[in-house]
Amino acid sequence: MDCIFCKIVSGEIPAQKVYEDECCVAFADIHPQAPVHLLVIPRRHIASLAHMGNDSDEDKKLLGNLLWAANELARRQKLSKGYRVVMNTGPDGGQTVDHLHLHLLGGRAMHWPPG
Repeated sequence: MDCIFCKIVSGEIPAQKVYEDECCVAFADIHPQAPVHLLVIPRRHIASLAHMGNDSDEDKKLLGNLLWAANELARRQKLSKGYRVVMNTGPDGGQTVDHLHLHLLGGRAMHWPPG
């Protein structure tokens, strides 16, 4: 597979990993948009949120784990004043890597609307 995030999971491409468990890996974004900008990705390749199973308990558990990991990382990063979790889906949603991922952004005030 030619997916950059799959290569990060496998260790083929180095990344500044900050968290790993049986379901996911988190690492620093190489183009940060905030003082804290981490990506949380599943170990299993899933192209986007739109590609998740309709009623799969495994997929539901995975999505919960990704959000749990983002929240845990926010605690570790001491983002007590707030943070944003973003999941872009598809080209119109701003997704640039076809591997499901969450952005954890913090360390500054977030504005609305985001863009």
